[in-house]
Order: sequence, then structure tokens, then C-alpha cells
Amino acid sequence: MTNSDLDVSPTLPTAEEEARFWALVEQAWAGLGPEPAALRRALIDRDPAHDDGYAMDRWLDPFVAELRRLTVGLSRAELVALDRVVERKLHDVDRADIHEITDGSDDGFLYARGYIVALGREFYEAVRANPATAVPDAGCEGFCYLFAHLHHERFGDWPDTGSGISRESCTNPAGWSTD
Repeated sequence: MTNSDLDVSPTLPTAEEEARFWALVEQAWAGLGPEPAALRRALIDRDPAHDDGYAMDRWLDPFVAELRRLTVGLSRAELVALDRVVERKLHDVDRADIHEITDGSDDGFLYARGYIVALGREFYEAVRANPATAVPDAGCEGFCYLFAHLHHERFGDWPDTGSGISRESCTNPAGWSTD
């Protein structure tokens, strides 16, 4: 065995996988009508100091249900790819500056990050650029492992994303560095 045999590079989501993921998220939201679209836009445009942003809460379960419906018939590989994207997006917003706004325990912060990703690319990018855009104490637990659970339900095992990262809270060294 050589050193190159031990050198396993992590599998990162491809641009196509990310595009498909975000398109699927948008398709799920679109299936719920214009009200959640307006609320999602308002979350990005709001003044976080004067608006708590909790109007979205009643739409989260219907969103997850619609996303689940849209994935019927996806292959094992497609669900693994979607889970890999979710895992990466949750990992990328696993940052102390975002936690400072959202607060929460380890699980609570995971669900807060699920909320950030579930609301779509525009909200996700807004929070990455300005953590004050995040909504304190908001969460979308059902989204964090949705594709992993679907994979398990349909194929009897948990997906191996090959990423080498964790979606759990406080596991992104770059997001919690003290430098």
C-alpha cells in the first residue's frame, strides 16, 4: 500500500448537483403559492432589528412535505447527491458569527442552519454575507436530514456522501476559528 492509496479526497458537490438542489428547493416553494415567496423576499429585505421574521414558520412543514413529494422516484445516487449538497451548505454556515445571531444549543443551531438553507439560495447567500440577516431562534429540523431519511426509507441504508465533513454544529473549523 502506498501513501496515495491512503490519500482519499473528499467528494464535494458538483456545480450541477448544487444547481439541481437549489432548483428543487425553489420548485418546492413555488408549489406553495405566492404567499411564502413574498415572505421569503421580506426576510431578506427586512430590518432584523425591527422584525422577528417568524411569519415563515407556518410554511416550513408544507415546504418539507412538498420537497418530499418532488423526490419520489429519485435514484439512490440522486438522493446521495442532494444529501451531499445539504451537508455542505449546513457545514458552510456552521459559523460562530451566525450562531451569535441564531443562538441555540448544538441541535438548535443545526435546525437554525436548516432554516437558512431551506429558505433558498438567496436567503442562504444573504446570511452568509451578513449574519444579521439570520432569524433568531428559527429552525427547520425536518430539512436537515431530509434526503438522508428518504434514502434510508427507500433503500434501507444511510447515504455515504463521501464528503468527510459533518453537518453537526461547531464542526467547521473555519467557522469557529479564533483568528
